[in-house]
Amino acid sequence: MTRVLIVEDLSETRRWLAEIVATAFPGCEIHEAASMRAGIGQVAARDFEVALIDLGLPDGSGLDVLRNLRLVRPQTICVVTTVMGDDASIVGALSAGAQGYLLKEQPQDLLTRQLRQVAEGIPALSPSVARRIMEHFRRTGPAAPDDDLTMREREVLGLIGRGLRNGEVAAQLTIAETTVAGYIKSIYRKLGISSRAEASWHAARLGLSDDLTGNRR
Repeated sequence: MTRVLIVEDLSETRRWLAEIVATAFPGCEIHEAASMRAGIGQVAARDFEVALIDLGLPDGSGLDVLRNLRLVRPQTICVVTTVMGDDASIVGALSAGAQGYLLKEQPQDLLTRQLRQVAEGIPALSPSVARRIMEHFRRTGPAAPDDDLTMREREVLGLIGRGLRNGEVAAQLTIAETTVAGYIKSIYRKLGISSRAEASWHAARLGLSDDLTGNRR
């Protein structure tokens, strides 16, 4: 039996998503959470084959639930379901390990088809999200070489790709926050970028955002 977690704070939207899930995965077992804390609690209690996660939760970000799932239940297929279609949200979710990104504005039958494809290993991406990803790479052109990045810069880039703030990166690497800022400035210069969103794209491209501190590249 497929066990699905829905993390969504609006009760009406939870019911709507539950209908979609029940159609996509007949006979599935659905669990619901209305907050970040409740979502993390559900993850601690049981395994899930699929998780639908909203980004804007009343007590925090759905990205925290997503990161917790990737750490505790790495086999779970995580799909973000949200109204936020901006580059920063998309980059943040995909860099944190989401295997799909669906906008709630889509018709119900399309969402159902996309969720069914997840079981076949096909990423669940709303058409507009897929276009934004393609447009991003069209704008940025060929990937910048990373040969000039030092080992420490790659570590910093990987942690940024996982969504950590400067202070969190500093604590993880046991260095000063000002030192982290210096590394980020150097990374931006070497990669020819100017934003954290772009840094997350490059971290994902280089396979750095999945590395934990104990397994650095």
